[in-house]
Amino acid sequence: MVPVASLHVPPGSSGFVTFFAFFQKFMIKPSMRERLDQLSHRLTEVDAMLATPEVGSDMNAFRKLSRERAELEPVVTTFQNFSKLEQQVADARELLRDPELGEMAADEVASGEAELVNLSEELRVLLLPRDPDDGRNLFLEIRAGTGGDESALFAGDLLRMYLRHAERQGWRTEIMSSHESELGGYKEVIVRIEGDGAYGKLKFESGGHRVQRVPETESQGRIHTSACTVAVMPEPDEQEDLVINPNDLRIDTFRASGAGGQHVNKTDSAIRITHLPTGLVVECQDDRSQHRNREKAMAVLAARLRDREAQARQSEEAAQRKSLIGSGDRSERIRTYNFPQGRVTEHRINLTLYKLQQVLDGELDEIIGALLAEHQAAQLAALGDD
Repeated sequence: MVPVASLHVPPGSSGFVTFFAFFQKFMIKPSMRERLDQLSHRLTEVDAMLATPEVGSDMNAFRKLSRERAELEPVVTTFQNFSKLEQQVADARELLRDPELGEMAADEVASGEAELVNLSEELRVLLLPRDPDDGRNLFLEIRAGTGGDESALFAGDLLRMYLRHAERQGWRTEIMSSHESELGGYKEVIVRIEGDGAYGKLKFESGGHRVQRVPETESQGRIHTSACTVAVMPEPDEQEDLVINPNDLRIDTFRASGAGGQHVNKTDSAIRITHLPTGLVVECQDDRSQHRNREKAMAVLAARLRDREAQARQSEEAAQRKSLIGSGDRSERIRTYNFPQGRVTEHRINLTLYKLQQVLDGELDEIIGALLAEHQAAQLAALGDD
């Protein structure tokens, strides 16, 4: 800890209040420093465990430890940078009274203190309570709502947007289930997205998405409003404690419809799984293999059941978490895509961007970043001085 008496005060500052306020900006509280030290030791322990043959042969343990390491590393690295700079600033302060080096030392102290402020704020954000699911893969579900065929076409646009975004991030995608509409687009489509931190970056996409545009079938040139709902659900680990009783399932097979050729239409490869206690229904017919369709359907069902449990547990604690799948009604909107004006409006944070085509091409970083920043700001405000 840097002694208060040795702290450099910017030129022009006066009075103990100004001095103390400046110090408080980048001082790390003892409790925070202790927590950071603990995380540094934990990273060392995790690295040691990952190097053992026992963990290397246990994929479930290896996956969990790797995920923990990915969460620890940015915090520990930032803390190391802070500690190193803190020492450099302390060394520079020792030279402030040197007649030859004092001016240069003052500049070094001033710039170092400014960077310490930035790093301390970064550490505060990194130490915020994390959603344990943030590092997971996810299932993204898009359903057409209000607007008929135009809504289904919009669902196709949203799917393309998310697939493009995933491609930009280097994530892998797989269509798990799809129900195409007659004029193109989708009545419902579920895609699995696999990538580092995918759920943490896309979880705020859950909710009602609205589009305003002139449909191709509209002869009068009138603007129509349609809606889709998006649900983002974390993928459970294979070995997680979620147990699905086989007696609670009704599994039906049927012939796949739509694209797929003669082979698909001649075999009962499609699967419909009904979870009797909850009434949840999952269908999968995109693969020619009945076994593979069943695996996909069970994975989606597990994600839905896990998400259902999480909502029940957190409903009282997190008012911002609402049902991910709504009716698709226009009133349940989080974002509007307005084609005549070329704009996208994110209603939750009053953000408007006049770059509609870029967003639909998968450029979501600005929106996602703004939503994450708002979420972190709310967390920091809730924590206060605790």
